[in-house]
Order: sequence, then C-alpha cells, then structure tokens
Amino acid sequence: MGDRALRTLADQLKLEFEGDGDTRIGGVASIDSATEGELSFVTGRRYLESLGKTRAGAVLLPRELADHSPCACLLSDNPQADFARAALLLHPPEKPAPGISEAAHVASDASLAEGVHVAASAVIEAGARLGDDVVIEAGAVVGAGAEVGARSRIGRNCVITDRVRIGQDCRLHPGVVLGGDGFGFVPEDGAWTKVPQLGGVRIDDRVEIGANTTVDRGAIEDTVIESGVKLDNQVQIAHNVRIGADTIIAGCTAVAGSVDIGESCTIAGGVGIAGHLTICPGVTITAMTLVSRSIARPGVYSGSMPMDESSKWRRNSARIRQLDDMARRMGKLEK
Repeated sequence: MGDRALRTLADQLKLEFEGDGDTRIGGVASIDSATEGELSFVTGRRYLESLGKTRAGAVLLPRELADHSPCACLLSDNPQADFARAALLLHPPEKPAPGISEAAHVASDASLAEGVHVAASAVIEAGARLGDDVVIEAGAVVGAGAEVGARSRIGRNCVITDRVRIGQDCRLHPGVVLGGDGFGFVPEDGAWTKVPQLGGVRIDDRVEIGANTTVDRGAIEDTVIESGVKLDNQVQIAHNVRIGADTIIAGCTAVAGSVDIGESCTIAGGVGIAGHLTICPGVTITAMTLVSRSIARPGVYSGSMPMDESSKWRRNSARIRQLDDMARRMGKLEK
C-alpha cells in the first residue's frame, strides 16, 4: 500500500483539505468500517449519521458537509470518483516483473516490446505483437497476427484469436474470448450452412472487459469496441457490432449481430438487444429490457413482455404503446 500524509494525497488528487494535513493515510474502507489511518467517503446528507460515528482517519465529502466531519476531510465535487482515484493511489495494482516464463510458448517470429511479462502456460502465436509493458497472465493465448497495445493486461485463460487488435491500457479479466466465430448460418434444404466469419475484432484504448465475456469476430468487417468502453462479466457481443466510446454494459447482456450502439450509453444487466438496430448516443437502458427496435433519441428506456405466440405478442405490444392515449380518451368519456 502507498502510505502518505493527507496533504500529499490532497495534492495528488488536486483537492482541498481541512484538518490535520499530517494525518497518515494508508488505505481505504467504508464509512462504517474505516479506522484510524484509512480514508472513506460520503456523497450526501443521507449518510450524516454514519459520518458522525466514523472512526476514519479522513473522509472524502462534498464541501457543504465539511462542518459535520469528526475527522480531517478532503473536499470534492464528486466524492465517489475521487475515492476511486484515491484507492488506486493507496492500493496500486501489482505489476509482474518483466520476463517470459520457461513454461510459456512464444513463437519465434512473435514481437515482444520492452517490459513484457508472459506467465506460465501462456501461448503467443506466430506474428503476434505485444507492446511495451504488456502483461499476459497464466494460460492466456494470443493468436497468430494479433496485436496487444502498450500496458494492456490479458487475464488468466483469456483467448485472443488470430488477427484481433487490442489498444493501449486495456484490461481483460479471466476467461474473456475475443474473436470467436460470429453466429453466422443460413438455411439451405432444411439444414444450416455456415457463413465464413472473415472479419476481426478491434478493441480501442482503455477498454475493460469482465470475466467470461465474449466478443465475436465480424463476418466481413470488424466488430469494434471503441475507447473507454466497459463490459461487465458474461456479456455477449455478436459479430459486426459497434459500441461507441465510453459506453458501459452490465452483466449477462446480449447484443445481437450488426447492432450500432452510440457513445456514452449505459446498458444495465440482462438486457437483450435484437440484431441490426441502432442506439443513439446518451441512452440508458434499464435491467432486463428487451430492445426490439432502434432508439433515435437520448433518454431512459425500459420494458419487457412475457412470451406469447409471436403474432399476439406483436399486436399486444402495439396496443401497449397506445394505452396512455386510450386512458386519456376513456377519462374524457367518463366525465
């Protein structure tokens, strides 16, 4: 941990502080469990009771709550975000020492830049390229011709298939698969004929992908995940999807093929998005929503319906959209 004085932490976070600037801070904890030497945070007045009882060495809080703090405090316009940055400073992630394990396999024509770490049982195939300070954890596979940008970290047992491109400062958690074949089949004489999946996957900078999430390669063009996107665990991204910068998608969401999702969207857990739709930037979709049509205006969207015969489901879905107008007309008739 990175123990330091409160005044030093404030300077690193570019925040003002009140109280004893020499207070030593060595870690972070919740407002109820923090003890001397630990930093916590509160975001608003509903936490005043916990704030008054805290034993933390210091607390991150909005300026208007400073008079309520029983200990030193850091003044923040966004305590939760600043707490995350403080936690990273106080609990920096461990970085494995550069080097290649004797139990790893690295192709003779693979290109490894300075500071790369390749753990036991990892496989780096022909023509793969790893940038500066890349970390490949145990059992991970980087396929032929794939690229991993500087400072990216590939977790245990991840599979990066051939020709996948990953940008800088990305993090893949254990079990991620990038570049598996898209689900491309066409009916022919009562059977299914496979459509070759000839595209790739492009992951831009600062993308984080949770455990056991899968991103399929494109049928012809690439599947694209733009910079700053965050994907939770067990998310399925189908072939030829494009996800705009800084969009975040929670666990167990499934995005069907050729969907175009705009920038800065928030998609909650368990959402299903049908294929070939467009979702504009700035959309929030709440948990367990089924998205069956494109979304052209920013806003918050919700909704799902129980299964029924498809023809009935379509009719009822159309009628549900008319309920508000019908209720207003009925109200007028009753009057």
